[in-house]
Amino acid sequence: MSNLQIRNVSFSYTDGLVLHDIDLSINAGETVGLLGPNGSGKTTLLKLVSGVLRPTQGEVLLEGLNLNRLSRRKIAQRVAVVSQQFYIPFAFTVGEIVLLGRTPFIKAFSGEKERDRQVARRIMELTGISQLERRAFNELSGGERQKTILALALAQEPKLLLLDEPTAHLDINHQIEILELVNSLNHEQGVTVVAAMHDLNLAALYFDRLVLLKEGAIFADGPPSDVLTEDIIKEVFSATVRVTQHPSAKVPYVIILPKGNAALHH
Repeated sequence: MSNLQIRNVSFSYTDGLVLHDIDLSINAGETVGLLGPNGSGKTTLLKLVSGVLRPTQGEVLLEGLNLNRLSRRKIAQRVAVVSQQFYIPFAFTVGEIVLLGRTPFIKAFSGEKERDRQVARRIMELTGISQLERRAFNELSGGERQKTILALALAQEPKLLLLDEPTAHLDINHQIEILELVNSLNHEQGVTVVAAMHDLNLAALYFDRLVLLKEGAIFADGPPSDVLTEDIIKEVFSATVRVTQHPSAKVPYVIILPKGNAALHH
């Protein structure tokens, strides 16, 4: 069953067209990695799917419902977003931040209920941050912050989880931890995941389907073996690579080749 449908969507900022004629259907339970050069429209597409932006043309449907006709509250009860930037100016604790994820379900002036606190505690346990509950967010390491932001999103109990460069600025260990966690949530709870990714090899390892954007349009869409080919990567990224098979997984592994005479120095 199709969980998300993007129909003939185009979008323009004031300085020009960013996305054009995007047609994309994503089934419930899929994991989809969005790839493409900087400026290809990955983040803009996520903002359209989250309802932050409205299409200049076309429509975005979630479970058959047009996002333009849903309130921000109704969208937040279905879709959670983990953005690249998350700034907390005050000394909120991890527990307080995760509980903010229950906001779409809390009626005005009524405050959170015991079920909201139970959900927050369960999510903190699930993401492995229970021991950080009373720690100030701004005192955390990069990996701990990213887990907290992910926990906030998961406290919304979303059917669709959107991630914008979830491993940016993290070391290798924390990159793997975050993606393993997202992968387990997908398998165990059926959460549909769409993530803008920068690292091609991590995308191939953790996402069953890749959508490659070039200049605001879909250039390739399919399993990693179909999308991450030497010809496609050269066409989209203007980079010469060799693509082999990952040594321990049945997915492509991209090897970047140096330009010019750089290889002669090694």
